[in-house]
Amino acid sequence: MLTASLRLNTRTPIAPVNPRLFGSFVEHMGRAVYTGIFEPGHDTADAAGFRSDVADLVRELGVSIVRYPGGNFVSGFKWEDSVGPVDERPVRLDAAWHSIETNRVGIHEFAAWAASAGVEVMQAVNLGTRGVAEAAELLEYCNIPRGTALSDARRANGSDEPFDIRVWCLGNEMDGPWQIGHKTADEYGRLAAETARLMRFVDPRIELVAAGSSNAEMPTFGSWERTVLTHTAGLVDHISVHAYYEELDGDADSFLASAVGLDRYLDEVAQIIDEVRAEAGIERPIGISVDEWNVWYQTRFNEVDKEPLLTGEWNEAPRLIEDEYGVTDAVVVGSLLNSLLRHGDRVSMANLAQLVNVIAPIRSEPGGPAWRQTTFHPFERTARFARGEILEVDVSGAPVVETQKYGAVPVVDAAATRDGDDVVLFLVNRSTTDVLALSVEIPDVAGLALVDAETLTVPDGLDRHASNTATEPARVGLVRLAGVEVSSESGAAAAGSAAVSATLPALSWSIIRLAATAAAETLPAATSASSSAASPSDSSDATTSSLGDTRA
Repeated sequence: MLTASLRLNTRTPIAPVNPRLFGSFVEHMGRAVYTGIFEPGHDTADAAGFRSDVADLVRELGVSIVRYPGGNFVSGFKWEDSVGPVDERPVRLDAAWHSIETNRVGIHEFAAWAASAGVEVMQAVNLGTRGVAEAAELLEYCNIPRGTALSDARRANGSDEPFDIRVWCLGNEMDGPWQIGHKTADEYGRLAAETARLMRFVDPRIELVAAGSSNAEMPTFGSWERTVLTHTAGLVDHISVHAYYEELDGDADSFLASAVGLDRYLDEVAQIIDEVRAEAGIERPIGISVDEWNVWYQTRFNEVDKEPLLTGEWNEAPRLIEDEYGVTDAVVVGSLLNSLLRHGDRVSMANLAQLVNVIAPIRSEPGGPAWRQTTFHPFERTARFARGEILEVDVSGAPVVETQKYGAVPVVDAAATRDGDDVVLFLVNRSTTDVLALSVEIPDVAGLALVDAETLTVPDGLDRHASNTATEPARVGLVRLAGVEVSSESGAAAAGSAAVSATLPALSWSIIRLAATAAAETLPAATSASSSAASPSDSSDATTSSLGDTRA
């Protein structure tokens, strides 16, 4: 058994928890929209044709903001095609994904769906085949209340009130040669700056996201950010980061260390932002918008799944990158969420790409069921319980795993939040073979007791690739984490402290929720494979609480 010790810094939080860290992405790609969120005739479809079973899962997932409508799709998108009477909208070729776009779901329909699902819209504009004027016209159509040709056209099309979209992406992955309208950093930086100026004239309240590098391995990474920010600093509020990870050649150890790669990526972008702002004397802060991130098996897509896009017929809503996620993928997603929390002082938004069917936590079948993929669970729990302030976690007391890609990395990956007297730990055991005996010191917090402890790991009798399917939708999920103990001390001479001990299964993501003793006695445990609240026992100056259930 491995052993490790962690210590929380409760005195100097990293940053408040930003709900926008828990965003997602709906692109007009594959079955994300059609037979994903939208399927007229489905048993659960509402009057507008949107699937209620999928919408219920979106609400459960806890998504706060959704980027729309792309992605590569947006670089060839004519927004005017997606408004007006549905039966009069043109059917177009989508060259980005070699698909037929019917425009049955457009700006009005998506805005209404987002409002019903309780999510904010993050709208992307086309800077591939279009430019400054078209972006400003779309903004006017969406956000100006009335009295202009475009705002009155919106009202005539059924939306009397403006959509009031606050976050706008200035194009998508313009550094990539695969992108429609691919540009150099200078070309894009100037266009983004010109677009930002005009859009701010139209609506000064908006937030703007400049397109950063498509990934950290791009040959232009770093120089792209510096050039684009030199043009746009003072005009934009965020610069994007896209980050996808996959297991290559069975190298599970490097894959499980993906969060180390994201940590380094975010640190480098943050440093570039600071340098450019200092050189230009720009006071306006610039956040990092991680508006595409996930596990995506791109090697398989490029070698196998991409071929029909290049040689096949043009089809409506083809099946594209519908990756089926296993336990290992879910653990990696949990660690990537930890990385986003650890960088909460710099990451202003983040969008899990995508929401439904396309490399997504939610899957659905036409005319059939919708279900949770394994990756659904760490995202839902983190979005639900990460509240208050993000705490720094010292993991120096942890053994390491040697990886081919990232070198020696701690076996445990951790993040923590505190909301008043509530403390939540988000923990990953990266070892594929060894359980981890973990102790966590929480200084300056007295009277804590255990509320709930859950883990996602390899189910008995299965392997690390076990996944959820339409026929077995609950094969992998959260189960009670057994044997968690909390001791808490307080007294007149000390501010108080707490200590947590837990045994984390090999290859696992876990969440441990703590609260003040009185609150813990009344708080319900989270809904999971097994559920019962902790029952702390009190003594005069020290308390100990534990859960001794089903999982070791």
